[in-house]
Amino acid sequence: MRVIAGTARRLKLETPAGRHTRPTSDKIKETLFNIIQQDLYDARFLDLFSGSGGIAIEALSRGAAEAVLVDNDREALRCIRTNLAHTHFEEQARVMGMDVLQALRRLDQQRKAFDIIFMDPPYSMGLERRILPYLTESSLVHDDTRIIVEASMEDDPIVMPPACGWYVERIKEYKNNCHIFICKEPAAGEVE
Repeated sequence: MRVIAGTARRLKLETPAGRHTRPTSDKIKETLFNIIQQDLYDARFLDLFSGSGGIAIEALSRGAAEAVLVDNDREALRCIRTNLAHTHFEEQARVMGMDVLQALRRLDQQRKAFDIIFMDPPYSMGLERRILPYLTESSLVHDDTRIIVEASMEDDPIVMPPACGWYVERIKEYKNNCHIFICKEPAAGEVE
């Protein structure tokens, strides 16, 4: 695994040992970042279930101003810190070693929204169905925040209730998984 583009281009990244994490392949990561590249410059990026930290590091390498990486696995946290040091992004990143919902509550107290929120939870556990409702009611999102969920193709699709004010903008399918892009509904009378 490596950084695809930007200031840390071509630097190799370490991945956590064991089977608890599924690093996103370089090909899928490249496709994802080609889709969101225009939104990255100077963005605040939140990476939930960070694993190796590769997604947040790619965002920083491509121009994000700062990133918060959340994971509660000890080996993943060691790996994230090693990769941040190797790519020289320690100053732009904050690592939170705790449960994702606990981290979201702590971040919510700071009342600073993120431009992009990426989550790659363990598949088939329904964690995104607990996290998305929290996010949509929190101060962590603003009108232009984009939420991206990596999910298994075997999981039930994410359906945003119409009343929540969010919708699935796009689903990018790969062989075994997909990225689901979730955006806020424009207010009545607004043009996208």
